[in-house]
Amino acid sequence: MSESLRAISEAGTSIWLDDLSRERMIVGGKARHLSELINHDHVVGVTTNPAIFSASISKSSLYSDDLRSLASQGHDPESIITELTTADVMHACDLFLPVFKGSNGVDGRVSIEVDPRLARDTEGTIAQARELWKKVARPNVLIKVPATVEGLPAIQRLTAEGISVNVTIIFSVERYRAVLDAFISGLEDRIARKLDISQIHSVASFFVSRVDTEIDPRLASHSDPKAASLLGKAAIANARLAYKHFEEVLSSSRWNSLATSGGNIQRPLWASTGVKDPSYDPTMYVVELVAPMTVNTMPEATLNAVRDSGTFRGNTAQEDYESATRVLSDLKQLGIDISDVADKLETEGIEKFIKPWLELINAVEIAARQ
Repeated sequence: MSESLRAISEAGTSIWLDDLSRERMIVGGKARHLSELINHDHVVGVTTNPAIFSASISKSSLYSDDLRSLASQGHDPESIITELTTADVMHACDLFLPVFKGSNGVDGRVSIEVDPRLARDTEGTIAQARELWKKVARPNVLIKVPATVEGLPAIQRLTAEGISVNVTIIFSVERYRAVLDAFISGLEDRIARKLDISQIHSVASFFVSRVDTEIDPRLASHSDPKAASLLGKAAIANARLAYKHFEEVLSSSRWNSLATSGGNIQRPLWASTGVKDPSYDPTMYVVELVAPMTVNTMPEATLNAVRDSGTFRGNTAQEDYESATRVLSDLKQLGIDISDVADKLETEGIEKFIKPWLELINAVEIAARQ
């Protein structure tokens, strides 16, 4: 385990891998085994999404036998995908069970997402989240639910039912506030029914790099000379202000009341932390967002970059909230409103998950006929 990964972990940022495949769970596979990542790179959790599963199932022969067997049993393509993905998640949950127990349920988590086509469907999201929770049947699974307007009541109701959720595709502090409020309201609903809340855990996946990917081209083509000075700053500033809100909620009387009843705060999770601009430090969305009670889920390339060249600078997410506020204010003066950017990224984010999901359904349908 590298010094930088160790230091980041000890500073309170849990390192999760943003990837899962059967290759990672067999000895001698092409990809690094999860056990190796746990033992040497301080990886204490895994996140998945429709694009990850589409790539892993479509490109690996390890699923072929199960796919044909399920097809012969009469499963349709979508049912086959559910069987394959939940099997992988169950296996990963079992591998992470010692981490889960050793961290008292905080880490050792594996996420699985509801069908991305349900992102605008509250009831459909709730129904499938319940099904996935029941099917995986592991204490360390997290069900990923989108942070759309329609997803907010689903977050509250699922939390009230005792289902641990990973809330995904958050791009603005405004939406993050609503997500954290929905989670807390769900715990309060559960307390009102005199039910235990101590086993419920949650993370809020705040997307980082995509914000710069959207804003930087606007800055690069802007006529104002000040625009260039803001390149590569929006995403980190946005995330730091989300953490500022997290701290405010954590110290509130509302949260203290739930904590007294055994509640576990929903942690901020920095997602989309792979750098898209090759001119930027590949570790920037990790080393600049270190703080207690956070998670950073990284693609393997980013994990390797942090391990090999990342410079630990201490607690950086809490650095100078005034400067972070000023960055977003300066952007707004240039006509770039983070709320408008977030709306665009949310729509695109849903589409980016739906497309590979439909491609996977088609690929499974073809394979099942062979």
